[in-house]
Amino acid sequence: MEEGRPFCPHCAAPQIRVLMAEPVAATAALAEGAAIPGIAAELPASQTVPVLAVPMHWSQALKPCALAAGLASLLILLGLNPLVGMLSVGFLAIVFYRQGRSGASVRPGNGARLGALSGLICFAMTSIIAALKTLVLHEGMEIRQALVTAVNQAAARTSDPQALAVLERFRSPEGLEFLMIFGLLFGLVAAIALAAVSGAMGAAILGPRRKS
Repeated sequence: MEEGRPFCPHCAAPQIRVLMAEPVAATAALAEGAAIPGIAAELPASQTVPVLAVPMHWSQALKPCALAAGLASLLILLGLNPLVGMLSVGFLAIVFYRQGRSGASVRPGNGARLGALSGLICFAMTSIIAALKTLVLHEGMEIRQALVTAVNQAAARTSDPQALAVLERFRSPEGLEFLMIFGLLFGLVAAIALAAVSGAMGAAILGPRRKS
């Protein structure tokens, strides 16, 4: 058939084909740009992805976590519920970490680590403050009496002989010391867990939102 005719005069089949080679060329250009240092810096800001800033070293996370723990400890000392304080310290750690880092974002996993560190520091601060307050104000007997009262209330709510025998052991000086140590360990685990959860939530909430 004649050259240049778009359709076959017998079957009407198209005779002109267009090869789409541009996507392949674009892909090759991107691969070459990724292999050559400095090419990515020349791309417009609309075609680049912001670098994810994560605490690769604990020294980078120590200052914001300490600031968050100090603020939460102060609020707890002023009367804030310790549970609320431990829930807020992880979120505050994410806020303080992002300050001064324009466009920085934190993955939820790293946010949980930041929160756990801030919760550990906050628990240490509040424990030291409570210990100093107990020594200065001589509140040791009041704490012991509060534990005895709690044990007596628990014993009044049960009639199980085995439970009563266990509670009777807790009334002894050794039992009260065990309750105090167990309370400290439980508070440590709870502080780290709650702060880690709030840190992960803070990282997810404060993360960059993609433009639609």
